[in-house]
Amino acid sequence: MAKRWLAIMMAVMLGGASAPPVETSMSTATLLRPAAVFDGVDGKMHAGWQVLVRGDRIVAVGPNLAVPAGAHIIDLAGDTLMPGMIEGHGHLFLHPYDEASWDDQVLHEPLALRTARAVANARATLRAGFTSERDLGTEGAGYADVGLKAAIDQGIVEGPRLSVATRAIVALGAYGPKGFEPGVDIPQGAEEVSGAEQMVAAVRRQIAAGADWVKLYADYRWRAGEESRATLSLDEIRAAVAAAHDAGRPVAVHASTVEGMRRAIAAGVDTIEHGYGGTPAIFASMAAKKIALCPTLAAADASARYRGWTGAEPAPAAVKASRDSLRLALAAGVPICMGGDAGVFAHGTNAREMELMAAAGMTPAQVLLATTSGNAQWMRLGDRLGAVKPGLLADLVAVAGNPTVSIAAVRAVRLVMKSGTVVRM
Repeated sequence: MAKRWLAIMMAVMLGGASAPPVETSMSTATLLRPAAVFDGVDGKMHAGWQVLVRGDRIVAVGPNLAVPAGAHIIDLAGDTLMPGMIEGHGHLFLHPYDEASWDDQVLHEPLALRTARAVANARATLRAGFTSERDLGTEGAGYADVGLKAAIDQGIVEGPRLSVATRAIVALGAYGPKGFEPGVDIPQGAEEVSGAEQMVAAVRRQIAAGADWVKLYADYRWRAGEESRATLSLDEIRAAVAAAHDAGRPVAVHASTVEGMRRAIAAGVDTIEHGYGGTPAIFASMAAKKIALCPTLAAADASARYRGWTGAEPAPAAVKASRDSLRLALAAGVPICMGGDAGVFAHGTNAREMELMAAAGMTPAQVLLATTSGNAQWMRLGDRLGAVKPGLLADLVAVAGNPTVSIAAVRAVRLVMKSGTVVRM
């Protein structure tokens, strides 16, 4: 085993190539020996714990585990082993807006180029320690996320296990790109509907095409430069929720205005994305219905920096609003999803959201729980992912140091294991 690891490391150093995946068969066990384990359950560090993996599952967790005959042993001295992190709000078919505007990506980048870039984005995400991701819309790339998910599942390309939302759904005339000759059909970043009947048809069409989640835009800007306003009616959102829930699919809603959030909550959606304009009363309603908030602080932060903000205080109004809304949601007891809107900023730097959540007032342990067992719960994957405990899939990440003291430790990834296979070490 030592010779194999030496050969891998020599290949990386000499050739610049990535280490090949190290697979474990169903009969071969792997014992991971870190300095401590953060199990994603109790929010504590467990010094001296070890983790035994067989095949794609965790089979034992605790101190001084017996070493099965022939087991591979991976020593992670000084490192913390934790569940694979889960990105709760990403767009693998987008890339940072300081590289190309959203309009240019939707209108001018060929689908083949966007798909090739998404493959690279998926690999970067996985190797940053995010072994699962909820991808909330291809933004004009149709159903390409369904194909990317299949390619990852079949081992054709590297990436996190995906839950996808395909095209997303918007009110007719309320999305983009905009600014062209009226009457000329311009490709849109999401599927347009008008009325409850069209909404139900769109929901069913997207589910049939492979959507795991239904994504709606409850509010948006009717014209460039305007403030966001509610776009979908309450009846339209209710129709979408009913159709999606009948099909066993949860509903995520982009909403940043009080009225958009109010309608989404009344309709019984599962998560609200952004929520920048939420009030104490709105967040109390979310908490009462156990609707999770994905605050996407990193999207507001990145967008402000693209416009010239240096990070100095006082922060721009949009950045301040995102921070304030998270604090209000926490005070109201709203469940928090870790989701940064990756794609607005670079994939593979997903930890940026975690750092901003901690800076806004969450403890590092709260951020870690939101990123692991919390996201697994809201994504309906808690029976398979999000914790280090026997029976769950062996999605594991080792990071240098103690992330419950400094959340920035999650950027120092030492090992990534997905379904019992080491993909980075």
